[in-house]
Amino acid sequence: MNVIWRNSVSCLRIRKVPHRYQSSYHPVAPLGSRILTDPAKVFEHNMWDHMQWSKEEEAAARKEVEENSAVRVLLEEQVKYESEASKYWDTFYKIHKNKFFKDRNWLLREFPEILPVDQKTEKKMKELSRDHIKTNAANCFSRMHCPSLPELKSHYKKSSSSSDGQSKAVSDFSNLDSEEHRKGPLKAELFPGSNATFRILEVGCGAGNSVFPILNTLQNAPESFLYCCDFASGAVELVKSHSSYRAAQCCAFVHDVCDDGSPYPFPDGILDVILLVFVLSSIHPDRMQGVVNRLSKLLKPGGMLLFRDYGRYDKTQLRFKRGHCLSENFYVRGDGTRAYFFTKEEVYNMFCKAGLDEKQNLVDRRLQVNRKKQVKMHRVWVQGKFQKPFHLTQKSSKLVFSLLSHG
Repeated sequence: MNVIWRNSVSCLRIRKVPHRYQSSYHPVAPLGSRILTDPAKVFEHNMWDHMQWSKEEEAAARKEVEENSAVRVLLEEQVKYESEASKYWDTFYKIHKNKFFKDRNWLLREFPEILPVDQKTEKKMKELSRDHIKTNAANCFSRMHCPSLPELKSHYKKSSSSSDGQSKAVSDFSNLDSEEHRKGPLKAELFPGSNATFRILEVGCGAGNSVFPILNTLQNAPESFLYCCDFASGAVELVKSHSSYRAAQCCAFVHDVCDDGSPYPFPDGILDVILLVFVLSSIHPDRMQGVVNRLSKLLKPGGMLLFRDYGRYDKTQLRFKRGHCLSENFYVRGDGTRAYFFTKEEVYNMFCKAGLDEKQNLVDRRLQVNRKKQVKMHRVWVQGKFQKPFHLTQKSSKLVFSLLSHG
């Protein structure tokens, strides 16, 4: 992993874009390589990787969860936490601003897919991608607002009335699987990041602890573009007011991923990467599948959704007191924000139901140590990589063949 990381960074430094990391290859020791072999040395480091739990430790954790979930939050209170979720997170960022979470400088070690694809080897894919973007943009802008581009709606009306037969055929191809067909394509420059050839979306960007490490890495890859959203408007303002925010390569916007009717500032099917890190756990379990289904539609064929979140029996779950449990493995903190704790089986089922293929899905168990207090804490996270299939529907394949035959 470290070799891949160093090579990737050095490629960017000399202004070359590396190949995308192949997720089907599993490193010998992913997620770190500091292994505790001598228990007597446990307090020599703050964190140990790849910890194996004994049956006794797992049984003890299960018992703690049974005890702290025995008393549930009243239903009327649960309704309040759901309906006012954005308010609680807004308050959180007003209090803590960008001081609470550390920058996620580990992202590229675990998710090198964030790096752009080598244009030399993917030239043909990008040509097809541009056509796909042009013809799908209408699907987005016919129903959305974009504060930075107020003139777009009227421009769209002019563009959509001037399509010829060939562009109509391409538009039909790109919308074969959609419920609504638009009358014509929209110019590609009509949405933020439309000229980019590699696009990333971070869902739940918070104050930018992932945004700015990514932007820093991508500064020598001008063909890339980063979208980031959060439903807490205060968090988005923190991102946009940051000195490292570059509107030419980043678009931060307020968005509630649970609202299926809320538009994105770009069309479906154009994203190379979606980053979903410690976000899904804050959403009510009944709404998670709908969120993942919607995000899946944003990916282009071959696009990757990168996931990392709390795992079952993480120390955070064990620390909850009675009266904070909303439902099974779902809790509310004292500040009104919520957290769910996943198993990798739940993660697998959720993303595969959304039509994505599993490329990685593992439980990351670590031992966190407070050397000053001589305290040991078990951390558990679930990490996954899921890819949108490349295959076309039978109807799409016939139209592609027809277009190429006349091409």
